Amino acid sequence: MATPIFKNPFKPSATSLFIKLLIFCSIITASSSFVPSNNSGIAQQQLSNTTQKMSSDEKNLIQPAPGKIEHLKSKEAALARLLAEVRREKLECLRSRPLTIGIVGFGRFGQFIAETFAKHGTVVATSRSDYTDLAKGMGVEYIPLSDPEAFLEKDLDVIVLATSIVSFEGTVKNLLPSLNKYIEKSGNGRGPLIVDVLSVKDYPRKILLDLLPKECDILCTHPMFGPDSGKYGWHGLNFVYERTRIDGVILDQKSEAKKGRTMSKEVVLEENTDESFVEEGTGKIHSVHENSEAHIEGMDRIERFLSIWEEEGCRMVPLSCRDHDIYAANSQFITHLMGRILGTQGLEPTPIDTKGFDSVLKVVDSTTADSFDLFYGLYKYNQNSMDTIVNLRQSMEDVVERLKEMELNDKPLFYLSRL
Repeated sequence: MATPIFKNPFKPSATSLFIKLLIFCSIITASSSFVPSNNSGIAQQQLSNTTQKMSSDEKNLIQPAPGKIEHLKSKEAALARLLAEVRREKLECLRSRPLTIGIVGFGRFGQFIAETFAKHGTVVATSRSDYTDLAKGMGVEYIPLSDPEAFLEKDLDVIVLATSIVSFEGTVKNLLPSLNKYIEKSGNGRGPLIVDVLSVKDYPRKILLDLLPKECDILCTHPMFGPDSGKYGWHGLNFVYERTRIDGVILDQKSEAKKGRTMSKEVVLEENTDESFVEEGTGKIHSVHENSEAHIEGMDRIERFLSIWEEEGCRMVPLSCRDHDIYAANSQFITHLMGRILGTQGLEPTPIDTKGFDSVLKVVDSTTADSFDLFYGLYKYNQNSMDTIVNLRQSMEDVVERLKEMELNDKPLFYLSRL
């Protein structure tokens, strides 16, 4: 894999710096010979001529060769045509073998993703409440959670567990007996791909690895958006994922996080063409060609599922569950924490609101619109959250202490000014 190149678009080249240095030296030289006198107008004219000459020389040095822009534009157009052709071929491949996706938990978020999944394949949903009519309007088949056997008999390629954080473990345990029975009955020794979409990652990863039969591949994901932030589409929104287990092999978190392609304005990582994968714990390197058809099919199924998010315009972020929780505690959790704290203050719009205060109110509205169960889950099931709370308390105490110190130092000056 190529080393990522971090390029600052505002950093001048060495040639440009050298030219500007020459200009600067010329200006200094011209300025040092300038003595105010009756000839000052002549000296100023000489300085102006020198500067104009150097500017002209600099422009000549960085001037692209004639026809260069046209050539680059032609290459750009050719690449655009190639990209469009690859995308068409990819879509044809996906549509030739659409996935059958089951969704466990048809609440607000389950409905949100089901509506988009239905454009790319067959969707079957299940939940405790009766959503038959609502699901039918989305083009989704609905089966009550009280009949898990009927749900699994739909020959599901993927099962997405779209439950709350606090009910996640119970949902998995309740599904296990029927899942084990289904795998045994199928006779091919393969189960569906199980996907979680929780806002914490190490917690569901451990539960799925501990409880699920080895025949089930595991993909841990976190769409960093929801029904509100994604109501106008998913383009440009972050989708975090970790390929966790394939064909019974637990993939090493750090190795998998380095694979794939992550694109942003700052960094581009070349796509990894190595078909090997590292087993967690042992460090053993496996190959897709080691008589493991299940691995090839498992990878294909995962890539098809990830491609749905790609085609909807998500920014794909391969990241280990461990690293996700570290980042999330200092971004998502602290946002919810501040929103909840400020929400208890009863803040309301005023006639003299600043743009900054408008932003504060938006944070309060967006965080308090989510259930407190979600906020509690972000706290309880991410071991890094308490560190965030402790650091926030300490930071507040530090700021208040600084204010008190300034006030104390300011008092003598205040009283002296009144004497």
